[in-house]
Amino acid sequence: MADNYLEKRYEEVFGQGRTKVKRVGHTLDELLVRNRSTRGYNKDYVVKREELERIVGVCSKVPSARNQQVLRFRLVTRDTGADKVLKNIKMGAALPELHLPFAGTEPETFIIVCSTVEETKMVDIDLGIAVQSMLLKAVEMGLNGLAIAAFNRTEIVRELELPLTPLMVVAIGKGIEKIELKTIGPDESHAYYREGGVHYVPKVGTKDLFI
Repeated sequence: MADNYLEKRYEEVFGQGRTKVKRVGHTLDELLVRNRSTRGYNKDYVVKREELERIVGVCSKVPSARNQQVLRFRLVTRDTGADKVLKNIKMGAALPELHLPFAGTEPETFIIVCSTVEETKMVDIDLGIAVQSMLLKAVEMGLNGLAIAAFNRTEIVRELELPLTPLMVVAIGKGIEKIELKTIGPDESHAYYREGGVHYVPKVGTKDLFI
């Protein structure tokens, strides 16, 4: 009788009950699909410093090459120098004819990623992990972002009086663009493009990733 009781309790707790549990939040796959490089933002939505702190907070949990943890972050909002950053970055290099971002849709919040040591392969590994994790966190929070490697490093350091060398600028905001993935073959063009108001991002299909 004792064995039968335990079986019933197990089913109640771990069997039937489990099928009734509803998933909360988004799956990783959903976040990855929604995490698209966004170049147009709703300027009516003002990103608060507290939101940026939550986004950067993931970097205290993510892996670090050799566990060196050398990345540091300057948070820049509309009131603390966003205009200085904006004039020293370039966006949408593959679509130069569009002169992105469009007037009135510029990002106004940034995370400047710096390093306490000279940039190396190991530092770049940390940079990739950190930036992707922060962008996923932003998407989870209902925001969007863009990792920007094309920026005037000298001017960014001067304008923001940075004590460390910046490696990347991450724009954060409430995206207004319609962005879709398009599956392509490995030999097709990887260049993103716009058509009918939609920003298309070509991605090699899963079956073509294997060797």
